[in-house]
Amino acid sequence: MSLLRIRKPKTRKGKKVLMAREPQLIEGPRNMLFLDGRKCGGDVKSCMKDIQQLKKPLVKVLNRNNDITPFEDPTSLEFLTQKNDCAMFAFGSTSKKRPNNLVLGRIYENEILDMVELGIKRYQAMSEFKTEKIGTCVKPCLVFNGPKWSQSEELRRLKNLLIDAFQKDKVEAIRLQGIEHVMSFTCTEDLNILLRSYKILLKKSGQRTPRIELVEIGPSADFSIRRTKIASEDLYKQARKQPKQLKVTKKKNITRDELGNTHGRIHLGKQELGKIQTRRVKGLKKSPEEKKADRQKKKELMKAAAQELLTNNE
Repeated sequence: MSLLRIRKPKTRKGKKVLMAREPQLIEGPRNMLFLDGRKCGGDVKSCMKDIQQLKKPLVKVLNRNNDITPFEDPTSLEFLTQKNDCAMFAFGSTSKKRPNNLVLGRIYENEILDMVELGIKRYQAMSEFKTEKIGTCVKPCLVFNGPKWSQSEELRRLKNLLIDAFQKDKVEAIRLQGIEHVMSFTCTEDLNILLRSYKILLKKSGQRTPRIELVEIGPSADFSIRRTKIASEDLYKQARKQPKQLKVTKKKNITRDELGNTHGRIHLGKQELGKIQTRRVKGLKKSPEEKKADRQKKKELMKAAAQELLTNNE
């Protein structure tokens, strides 16, 4: 329990809710808050509905219009995200100056970490594609095309923001039949973002690995980057910091191969095989003939020792 908590719970349920909102050692999947501005309609409305369909069930929707300007005064937006326990948000609005405006952002410590304002230049909804759609709760495979994604800090943050937006539960293993959905993001030379969505079809190829075909299922959109607000390098580094308990420490003389098997190296001292006790093992007991030969050998050694003593005394 955090000592910096301001609100004190009055009930057991309230205590559980406040503790769930505190930083966790292993964070769960992030919820996304969808809300409309003073005016919102047309392509922005349908775009937000399609994103909600792809994000389900990690979605919370506010149906009322909100008089919010995220880049000028984000306090109302931060309050709504904290109230609804959402770490990300999508804000849609339209105006004469900025038509078809979509703002994507994320929250850290109940404050906006970074957000990007995208203008919808062309949009084609999922309902316009008369093809078979994917099921709900399907984790998409994200593909980023073009060298522009790594040439500026703003585009690198936008790429990371899109990964956070469409990422769901973390998986330990991947099954080939479980990969059904691909989302492609292409950054063009004039810094437009092209969003395409495909369904993966596994066809017979006559071999062990199937032949893969992609069928576009929507949504399909062309975005232009308008305004951005990114966190400072220190704040961004602090937001990405992992707890010490989750850091993997390197153990001495232990290695892992490509198949995930663990190999350990053990250092032993010098072994004296002559002192190892083996007489109690039935398979190594001496036969009567060997015992008789040992007694005869001992007698001969005793006789030789006695004769040597007599010669020395003389």
